[in-house]
Amino acid sequence: MERYFFDIQSGREFFADEEGLRLPNLKAAEVEAMQTLTGIARESVFKGERPDLAVEVRSTAARLFCVSIIYRNASTRQ
Repeated sequence: MERYFFDIQSGREFFADEEGLRLPNLKAAEVEAMQTLTGIARESVFKGERPDLAVEVRSTAARLFCVSIIYRNASTRQ
């Protein structure tokens, strides 16, 4: 099993995953990233916050992919 790292960007804050998770494959990492992202988004909305959010997934060798949520409302559109 490969170790995957899930770095989190919330607004202007960045949290590097120093431990990672051992998962059987890339599909499992995709599921974990989406669950992490939606969990953070859910907590943010309940707190009245709506920052742009991203989870960037990497292995020990390379960056693999990024999932994100970008919040825009009528006042933020250009």
